[in-house]
Amino acid sequence: MVILFDGVCNLCNRSVQFVIQRDAHHRFSFASLQSDFGQRQLRQMGLPPGARHSVLLIKDTRLFEKSDAALEIARYLSGGWPLLYAGKLVPRFLRDGLYDWVARHRYRWFGKREECMLPRPEWRARFLD
Repeated sequence: MVILFDGVCNLCNRSVQFVIQRDAHHRFSFASLQSDFGQRQLRQMGLPPGARHSVLLIKDTRLFEKSDAALEIARYLSGGWPLLYAGKLVPRFLRDGLYDWVARHRYRWFGKREECMLPRPEWRARFLD
């Protein structure tokens, strides 16, 4: 499974670090949306390359966006995090409404980098591109 994330968003970068630390089975690989790999994946999935996404999940050939991506990722983490998957019972328009609200404010609340995050050396193999 591949997590595509906004590489200049501090919240997104912290989320990637959070997932890496709880991905005991190394199920996830990562790429920034701004990378060549990320841009190719967006085109292959039929999404406009310039679109502002925060996190996307590609699982097999299926694309998960917004709250569906976050919940699907939580489903595979160690500890109690898979319990969050029960959030799928909440109607998508409510989940995505909250997701969109946070995504709209993420730069103001958490800041923005000038460049994409450089992964730690021990994590480098999990990053694509």
